[in-house]
Amino acid sequence: MQLHSLPLFPLGNLLFPGGVLGLRVFEVRYLDMIGKCIKTGAPFGVVGMTQGSEVRRAGSPAGQERFAQVGTIAMIEQHESPQSGLIVLRCKGAQRFRISRSEQLRHGLWVADVDRIDDDMAVTVPPDLQGAATALEQLAISIEAQVSSPAAMPFSLPIQSSDCGWLSNRWCELLPLQPELKQRLMELDNPLVRLELVNDILQRQGLVK
Repeated sequence: MQLHSLPLFPLGNLLFPGGVLGLRVFEVRYLDMIGKCIKTGAPFGVVGMTQGSEVRRAGSPAGQERFAQVGTIAMIEQHESPQSGLIVLRCKGAQRFRISRSEQLRHGLWVADVDRIDDDMAVTVPPDLQGAATALEQLAISIEAQVSSPAAMPFSLPIQSSDCGWLSNRWCELLPLQPELKQRLMELDNPLVRLELVNDILQRQGLVK
């Protein structure tokens, strides 16, 4: 299914399906866009920035931003405006998408026609990768003990640590990986392969045996 004129939010970090993203929006081009999304219940797209800055500087030439061609649809779950010119958001990642056409509007906002990518297949975590699931469960317990509410968790509850796609996506968000590697992992269609690669990283970092 294709979406037309999906507004894009290029960021230095990625949003994975099922993931949580907090944003502080203050640029005029994004304030207008987010305001419309809130009013209509529409989503926007998060794409990883490959060139340029998240915040557009005054006087910078248009068209200097570049971003990955695969991103994730973001649904706004919570929003507040603590002061004029600032919107604070909590968003959840939905489906991935692939850009078929994009353009930058006069006021700097990017919009794109995108093709939705099918959700990950449901694949149960095999025994040889169970260490990644156990490590995330233990990390979640530790984080829960430190935060004030479930809304402050870096991922949504309940934990789905038996599912390869969910588990690999959460580790991709939590691990301090290079953006290019995160992007490659997100674009993988096979969630088991994604988890195998993530498990290799966890082993090299000594987080699992």
